[in-house]
Amino acid sequence: MIDLYTAATPNGHKVSIALEELGLPYTLKVLDLSLAEQKRPEFLAINPNGRIPALVDHDEGDFAVFESGACLIYLAEKTGQLMPPDAKGRSRVLQWLMFQMGGIGPMMGQANVFYRYFPEKIPSVIERYQGETKRLFRVLDGHLKDHEFLAGDYSIADIANWAWVRTHRWSGVAMDDLPHLRRWRDQLRARPAVQRGIEQPPSALDARVDDPAQAQAFTDNARKMLERGQSIQSGV
Repeated sequence: MIDLYTAATPNGHKVSIALEELGLPYTLKVLDLSLAEQKRPEFLAINPNGRIPALVDHDEGDFAVFESGACLIYLAEKTGQLMPPDAKGRSRVLQWLMFQMGGIGPMMGQANVFYRYFPEKIPSVIERYQGETKRLFRVLDGHLKDHEFLAGDYSIADIANWAWVRTHRWSGVAMDDLPHLRRWRDQLRARPAVQRGIEQPPSALDARVDDPAQAQAFTDNARKMLERGQSIQSGV
């Protein structure tokens, strides 16, 4: 059995989607980020960085894994699924996984902070992070023009990137001019395991983006977290 320590963020949903796709039994341990539960000693013993997600594999001697990308690699290698066994195939998956970890995630995360949460609106900074996010989206769109998935067959690379790309409206970045990225987004969204994964736990993302009152309430709470010095992983 696996314990998944998580919250309703893209990084958290990466791992719950993978667990659902792999059919692995797991127990959901939802942390309240607004109460800084991720900074409590019992969780820091699992992840010294005090961020979600993290997992504990009780079938492997209570082995703990933190960092969302590391969790995905661990689960893929544990099961022999969602990543090819050959060196080149594995490398292709890891390249696109690192693309998300080093690019899509950080740029969208900063776009969220400055577009949604930061008390002072700094147009040049917002444009910087939204612009870089759009550039990365164009990279994905160009690649997906000639590929159904990012790295051969459906893999953890698709899961990692999709969990963030699907939140593009919260970052204030449009995708209307990226048909291949939209095709891929919708194709993955139709997968039953993906639908289950983004409900573990549910984020009410679409309602929050479309409802000004909900969006403002979430933004106000996130600003309070910033004021307390807590890190915000995604804002969704």
